[in-house]
Amino acid sequence: MSVTKYDIRRGAYYDSVLLMQLQRGLIGLPGVLDAGVVMATQANCELLAANQLLPNSIAPSPDDLLIVVKADDDLSAADAINQVDSLLAQKRSSVSQDFRPRSLRAAANQLPESNWVLVSVPGRYAAGVAREALSLGKHVFLYSDNVSLEDEIALKKTAREKGLFVMGPDCGTAIINGIGLGFANRVRRGPIGLVGASGTGLQAVTSHIHNLGGGISHAIGTGGRDLKSDVGAITAHQALDLLARDPQTKVIVLLSKPPSPDVATKLLGAAKAAGKPVIVDFIGYPPPARKLGNLHFAASLSETAELAVSQSSVISDQLSVRDTGSGYLRGLFSGGTLAYETLLGLQATLSPLYSNAPMTNNQLLKDPLRSECHTIIDLGDEFFMVGRLHPMIDNDLRIRRLKQEAADPAVGMILLDVVLGEGSHIDPAGELGPVIKEISNKKEVVVIVIGTADDPQNVQSQIERLNDAGAVVFRTVTATVEYISSRFGQDVKNEYPPVDLNRFSQPLAAINVGLESFYDSLLSQGAQVIHVDWRPPAGGNEKLASLLAKMKK
Repeated sequence: MSVTKYDIRRGAYYDSVLLMQLQRGLIGLPGVLDAGVVMATQANCELLAANQLLPNSIAPSPDDLLIVVKADDDLSAADAINQVDSLLAQKRSSVSQDFRPRSLRAAANQLPESNWVLVSVPGRYAAGVAREALSLGKHVFLYSDNVSLEDEIALKKTAREKGLFVMGPDCGTAIINGIGLGFANRVRRGPIGLVGASGTGLQAVTSHIHNLGGGISHAIGTGGRDLKSDVGAITAHQALDLLARDPQTKVIVLLSKPPSPDVATKLLGAAKAAGKPVIVDFIGYPPPARKLGNLHFAASLSETAELAVSQSSVISDQLSVRDTGSGYLRGLFSGGTLAYETLLGLQATLSPLYSNAPMTNNQLLKDPLRSECHTIIDLGDEFFMVGRLHPMIDNDLRIRRLKQEAADPAVGMILLDVVLGEGSHIDPAGELGPVIKEISNKKEVVVIVIGTADDPQNVQSQIERLNDAGAVVFRTVTATVEYISSRFGQDVKNEYPPVDLNRFSQPLAAINVGLESFYDSLLSQGAQVIHVDWRPPAGGNEKLASLLAKMKK
């Protein structure tokens, strides 16, 4: 019959990698059937219980080290418990640093050229360590999870005001100036910079870029919550701005799981202003087009890498920049599907955007008779059709609405569709042209013309007369969306100090607080690094730690 023995070490702290190694060492001892070595949090105790490794009637605290051994007999179990200290000593001796400072400030004094602090301590302490790193003027790679959303927002706002990065929390991957942080692959240097809210996504894309012959300037992780509305993509915006200013970066990649729609619009607006090709892969987010100006939308991680490499190898002319339009867009459509596709394309770059046929609830126009901000109206909707002919036949309603929108001083552009063919109005340009001519000297008018040379309306004649009236004419929604997106590029103003580009061109020097494996990784890549012999403040006693923090202030 098997025997289970345990040892509780009050207030002892070891990083999770060391505990994993200790657990494997115990399992390898003679007569040992299983072992568990964990910090005694509720979740860890529940896992031990599920594996029949939690002894009855023990009540450790979350800051205690709990060691459990299940063995063939009492002697084997006792012998394994007695070997814990020697096994710990063996594991810790693998770290080659002769002197480990006990505090972050001492480490910063020892390595003043350090720009980065890697934080991988338990989540309830991580925000405090990150806060101290920012106060010392260091960028933070925050690997730790279980950091509150409130702490994340506060940390990132503080960092932004100081011109510093907080990557994370729960940031698993970054590559800075050729050095991988956290879980990163060894890739060559090159002209492609990445901003990613997905750690494994960054690994997949950077690896594929390397395998395709491309290279990476920087890969900046943001943490999984950065592109949520509450956080507002603070780190992503900082990273995009840095890569846009970096002369070594020729192509930028934006990579994330589906961002909040409002965040996506603002981030894509900033990407449009970057002045470089930007490959966008918002996984699961419906792409508005394959290409919008300098934005290229990818449908998979592999395609993201392939587009990035192909764009980096193209010597292209300077991206053309049109004068940015002012005011709002008002789209007046006779075709419901055309309105829908236009809305889909423009929602990525125009905000706020409303419609009487919205894609999301926050796009719903309160009153179809009154436009708000940017608006796309489907005049063929049943709301407008009571007692009226369809607007593909009767232009009266659209002409009235056209004049109404033109009279609004907030409007900068009006968009129309003209759909030709059997059953449609025999000469839409004849009716719309004079009204367009009347307003086109004050407002820009854009028209999508759908039809063929064989249609009874004579498509070429329709286009020529619309052009003569002052309209800009396109034949597809895609071309129209690209034009409008370029005209209504958001005015991106950086209210905060930019992240210092010069610090990114210097050899990476870092302070590691937490997982010793990250320290080993940085050493193996040739980076300067110091490992802090971190312990929970006040031995994990939260009341005493709070009191000490108040006394320190």
